[in-house]
Amino acid sequence: MKTALPQDVSDFAAVAAKRFDRLGGPQAALRAETDDSVRDAARAALRELGAFDLDVRSGPDDLLAAAVLCQAAGANVLPYPLVEELLAIDGARLALVDPGAPRVDHGDLAGDWIAADLDGNRYRLHRASRTPAKLGPFLVPATLSASDGTVPGADVNLHLVLGSWRILGAVQRSLRIVTDHVQARIQFGKPLADFQAVRFAVADASVAVRGLHELAKYTSCRPQSLPLRVHTADALVLRFKAADTARQVLRTSHQLLGALGFCDESDVSVLDRHTQPLIRLPLGAEALGLRLIADVRDGSLETLFSERVSA
Repeated sequence: MKTALPQDVSDFAAVAAKRFDRLGGPQAALRAETDDSVRDAARAALRELGAFDLDVRSGPDDLLAAAVLCQAAGANVLPYPLVEELLAIDGARLALVDPGAPRVDHGDLAGDWIAADLDGNRYRLHRASRTPAKLGPFLVPATLSASDGTVPGADVNLHLVLGSWRILGAVQRSLRIVTDHVQARIQFGKPLADFQAVRFAVADASVAVRGLHELAKYTSCRPQSLPLRVHTADALVLRFKAADTARQVLRTSHQLLGALGFCDESDVSVLDRHTQPLIRLPLGAEALGLRLIADVRDGSLETLFSERVSA
């Protein structure tokens, strides 16, 4: 089975990666914590790439282009709410929140915002000031009004899927960093990569990342004509897999880098801190798994052993 993305999508991904690299990669995101002009530069880069001309709701071509753009943004820790703007409704960025503890990444940016939970309930959003948190340095606490309608379930699913592509980009870069490290780091007279335990740890992380990438492509290419309940289950599974893979890969990266992995001089530290909102919000892996139980019971979640769902 051929799982490669179309050539034009792959070319767009390469161009996006080069443009974001010119911003400075993860170290630019670190500067953005104290310099808002970096976020202005990130928006300008997205505009140059035509990101805001993509209509992710229109069909598979624009969705795949947006997916690889989010992947490149995740790898470079782009300090901008890309997914939220790609899914804007009437010009207002769409944030997915947990109503029990609403937080909005980059919620301090000017402009209109609306919030929705995973059930599609829509809320008016009242944002507070940014907090000096290390994990999720752009998180903004918020309060929600009573629900004032709903957003389409398809938008919630797209939000989960595109956010998962951002997580994918982050863990791919983290894995590359740690692989280069264990090959170059000499310990007891030989590279760390020569130790069997290290090889096993990197191999496990590599398999997890490759599996996430294949699942992300599969989920993004599912026919739009399938029932909404199937797309909802697919999106939840992908986000669950992304959050679980991120925890595994980042943990392995910190273990193999040692103290260096917790210093902001290392890109892994920046990747980890800035990706935490995606890993934990609107729900963490455990809560996402609990939501999937109902989809398993009613057959919405397809497996190798379930009946084929017709379009």
